[in-house]
Parts: sequence; C-alpha cells; structure tokens
Amino acid sequence: MLGLQSFYAILALGLASLSEAGVPRQLQNLEERQTCTNTPTTRQCWSGGLSTSTDTQTTWPNTGKTVTLNWVISSKTLAPDGFSRPMMVVNGQYPGPAIRANWGDKISVTVTNSLTTNGTGIHWHGLRQLNTNQQDGTPGLTECPIAPGQSRTYTFQATEYGTSWYHSHYSVQYGDGVSGPIIINGPTTSNWDIDTGALPLTDWFHTPIFTLNARELHSTGPLTADNALVNGSMTSSSGGAYSVINVTPNKLHLLRIINTGINQYFHVSADGHPFTVVAADFTPITPYTTNSLVLTVGQRYDVIFNASQAVGNYWLRVGTGGGTCDGPNSNAANIRAIIRYTGAPVANPTSTGSNPSGCGEETAPAPVVTKTVPAGTAKQFAVSFSPTTSTGQIFVQWLINGSAIKVDWSHPTLQQSLAGTTSFPTSENLYAIGPANVWTYWVIQNVIAGPPLPHPIHLHGHRFFLLGSGTGTFNPATTLKYNNPIFRDTVTLPAGGWIVVAFQADNPGAWLFHCHVAFHISEGFGVQFLERAGDIRSSIGSTSALDSGCTTWATTGISPPAGDSGL
Repeated sequence: MLGLQSFYAILALGLASLSEAGVPRQLQNLEERQTCTNTPTTRQCWSGGLSTSTDTQTTWPNTGKTVTLNWVISSKTLAPDGFSRPMMVVNGQYPGPAIRANWGDKISVTVTNSLTTNGTGIHWHGLRQLNTNQQDGTPGLTECPIAPGQSRTYTFQATEYGTSWYHSHYSVQYGDGVSGPIIINGPTTSNWDIDTGALPLTDWFHTPIFTLNARELHSTGPLTADNALVNGSMTSSSGGAYSVINVTPNKLHLLRIINTGINQYFHVSADGHPFTVVAADFTPITPYTTNSLVLTVGQRYDVIFNASQAVGNYWLRVGTGGGTCDGPNSNAANIRAIIRYTGAPVANPTSTGSNPSGCGEETAPAPVVTKTVPAGTAKQFAVSFSPTTSTGQIFVQWLINGSAIKVDWSHPTLQQSLAGTTSFPTSENLYAIGPANVWTYWVIQNVIAGPPLPHPIHLHGHRFFLLGSGTGTFNPATTLKYNNPIFRDTVTLPAGGWIVVAFQADNPGAWLFHCHVAFHISEGFGVQFLERAGDIRSSIGSTSALDSGCTTWATTGISPPAGDSGL
C-alpha cells in the first residue's frame, strides 16, 4: 500500500466497433484500433487509435488546434420565462455561448468584465486543468477576480471528452446567468446519428441572486424557486415558452443533460422515449437503459434516445426534489420541454407520462475503463454547522473543523503558495496533500442536527472514485467498492448519511472541494486542497496573468460581504 493520507469528515447539521444493439465490444487488435474511425455505426472509435477504452487520465490526443473565443460579461434585462429581471450574462445571452471543441484541442477564452460593481471569472466545471491550475477560475484560490473593465485570457487543453459547463465562481454570481455548456467531441460507448446538443437545467428565481443570497445567509431553510429553466426557457404566468428539441424520425439522438442549477435536484424523462445512458460527467460508462434520470447540481449525463414514435410532439418532463431536499419550486408541476419530430405541427404535446421526485443518486454508471483503487485507512477531521455572529449579525454558516471557508480575493492561495507561504488562516480551510501520486481518502459524514439535506459534493482538478455511500453513521468496517467504482467529479452526499471518495495527488495546485449548492458554498461549505506545493511552479509555467490580475484587483477595494465565503 502506498503512503496513504486520508481524512474522515463529519458534516454535522442536519453536514467498439459496436454491436448492432449498440453495446460496445473491445476493439480486437492493434490494426482495428488504428483503422477504426468515428461514424454513426462505430461511435466507440476515435482518431489515432484512441477509443472509449482509452484512459483519459493518462492518454489524450494533441490536435494542434486552438478554439479561440471572446466573451463579454455584462448586465442585461432578460425574461427567460416571460418575467423580466436584471441578469448578468455572457455575450448578452442566456445560457451563455456553448464551447464546442474536439478531444485534445486547446481552448482559449478571453473574458472581459463589463460589470460595474462586480468582479468575475470563469470556472470550467469538471475540466481537469492538468498542470494548468492558474486557469481554473476560482477566486481566492487560483486567481483574483477580473476587475470591472479588465480582461483575462484562459488557455487550457481538453484532455477529457464529453459534456460539462462553465460558470462564474465569484460568490453566487452564476445564479444570475453567468454560465453555459461545454461540449468536447469524442467517442461514445453506444451508437447515435444526431447530436442534439446540450440541455442545461436550472432552478430560477425572479429576485436577483445576490439579494437572495443575503436573505439566505440569515434564513433557516431553503428558499422557494419561482421556476426552472430548460435550455434557458420556460413558461410562467408572465408568458415565456417551452424549449424545443427537434428530432428526425427513426434516428438515434445524443442528448447532453446538465444540472447547472443553484439548489435543486432534477429528474428527467421523455414520454415514450427511454434513455440509453452512455456517460456520467466526463466518464464513458457501460450503456444502460432507464426511463428517468436524477441529477444533482453540477452533474451531467449523456444519453441516447430513439425517435421511433409516431411523428408528433412529446413532453420531456423535469421533476424537482419535491422540496424535501432542495427547497420548493412554484412551477414544479409544469417544468418541461417539447420533443418535436420533423413534420409535426407546432403545438404543445398531448403525450402522457410521469416523473419521480426526491433526492437520490444514479447507482448504475460503471466506467468502461476499469480500475482498482488500493484500500486505505482514514483519519478524522470534524465538520459542524452553526449560526455565526459577525458585525453584530447572525449568519447561517457551514463549518468545517469549526471554520466556514472564507477566501481572500486579493491574495489567492496559488499566489501565496508560490511566494513561499506555508501557514494559512484557519478560515481558508486548507489541507495539504501529497507527495506525488499518493492516494487520499475522504469519508464525509452528514450528521444533520436540523432538517436533513443531501449535498452535491464537487472536486476541482480531479475526478474521484466513489468507494461507497450510505445512510446513518459510517462504520470503518463497512465494505467499500475498490474494484471499478464510479468515477466522476460530483456526487450526492445523502441526507443523514455518508460518502467515501478517493483520488491520487497527480495534479499540483490549489483545488476547491465543496458543496455545489450555490447558497451553501457561499455560507462556507468547502475546503481547499493545496496539492504538492513544491511541484506547482514547475508544472504551471508563467503566472504573469495571475500577478497582473491581482495588481489590478487590489485597486478595486471590493471584498465579499459579511458571511459570504467569496465562492
């Protein structure tokens, strides 16, 4: 067993070629792997002998191509569900423009901040950022926020493929619209004909998100969402429209479902159209069929469905957690989109169906690239939840080791570490991990003193292996799954339960590990890993953009409000 470093966290608060059926087979020999190309009948294949059997943690193409984008983040009044409200958006639209690149491409995005009173920045959710920690877009960890009137260019390589999203990590800003989909073209574990693109889902509030967050910091329970949006659109009493997914009869369609939400779980189903699930986050999985999927905030599933029904219109239904885990939704009975066949009339569907609600996690995903994680032991570090008094006010805070994370926008961890800092304030919730490639294990126990809530737990800079989860108190004698466990970047921590995750220290940098409910991370629910501090400088190269950005940011005098972590 390697020199293992692990932690036990208690969260207390209530804390190929393919067969005709589309089932993959392994490419049989070197010649087949080298000559197989990606077509509608051989989706497991890719170029250069790569396929869904390629381990993206060690191998990826280098296309020599760069996808170059220019974005402006600005304020704009929009009405995604018919209700007009001020938003913060990318290039004047919501969702923001999709990034579409090929596996192995470089992506270069210049972001200009045209907001007047907010900083900003972009985090590329789920992208590993191997040896590019300074491109992760996490204020207070990997950068200072982009100051009003300033720009920053993020450049990194797509070493993995599949579906994800980008969003601001500047407090709760993405809840006002600073987000959009990411599509990295690559192989798929089952055949399809037409890529219908991304389907981002979010709960939606008519009150601006920073106003809500100030209210949430003083509240005792989840807020009620006014609506939910499917691909940026929905109906309401103010008007609006259903999003439409156009399909071609008798063709297999790839649909990329993303929970880009603020707080809510989503259950997705399509009347008369079962899903074949082929990827979970950026992990290609052994295909399985289901009538509905549940996604917590930050999760993605790539699914294939056959447009084999009679030409017409069919409901795609989106259910919520039902208020038991994520706050109520005022439009919960009517969150949907339209699947419209070519040749069908422009009309609302009359199809029938149902959708479950509640909180949960898909348990079927099995990675195609099988791995065995070495067994390890665990040490404890305690986490609690408590109201906290600051500046004469009481704030709701999620505490880890008695401390709600609060980052310093003007002195990010990466910059401090490179300057030789080895001692950080308790409020930074920083844990050093290493040496190179050591396995780290985290047991997170959610013991809730108040209303029990599940939490979507997300890690930057890595995907992790989910070794186990359950209800009640974790028992160290529990049998965990070390052989081919689920491998992804976001999982559900059950209400009143636990998860065990593991990953290797193979990516030097400062990485955030946090609850992806926007309100909860703002209230302190996160830690940061300072991974292999001595190897960071040699791995990431130039830090000129980081340093110049911080010099400019220092002149703004902007800091997070009391009770807000800044994340």
